[in-house]
Amino acid sequence: MTDEPCHLAQINVARLLAPLTDPLIADFVANIDPVNAAAEAAPGYVWRLDLPAGEAKVFDDEWLLVNMSVWASVEALTSYVYDPVHRAVLGRRREWFSRLADASTALWWVPAGHEPTVAEAEERLRLLRANGPTPEAFTMRTTFPPPVGSHRLADVPDVEPCPA
Repeated sequence: MTDEPCHLAQINVARLLAPLTDPLIADFVANIDPVNAAAEAAPGYVWRLDLPAGEAKVFDDEWLLVNMSVWASVEALTSYVYDPVHRAVLGRRREWFSRLADASTALWWVPAGHEPTVAEAEERLRLLRANGPTPEAFTMRTTFPPPVGSHRLADVPDVEPCPA
């Protein structure tokens, strides 16, 4: 069996304090394109969900914004998260979003070339919320290496593993 490279998928959700059209959210909306451009230019960037803000839905919650992306590694994602462009907007998140009681970000490994669906990402967030960090869904603070061997990724139908 040949080794197949893995990539790191991530979902993060945030609950808006007001509709995207509200002046309270205007600075956030104005920063969406620059932040996405910074992600796409970042080393290790692979893919992102490219839907208009507010179009992707999880947990049947109209107020939750969804962001999904795929990266070459945990290190690549971490480097982008702390990049000045992203960090400036991240530092203002309480102006636009409420605190969530449950986990709002989940990471998991996918085979290179796989673009996760919103439903798949929602399931990973559910797994993290139910079980805490595991190899199937983890956080930036508690990471796991890519899967090894020929076992299937748990709870994701029709996705083959990516042996390290």
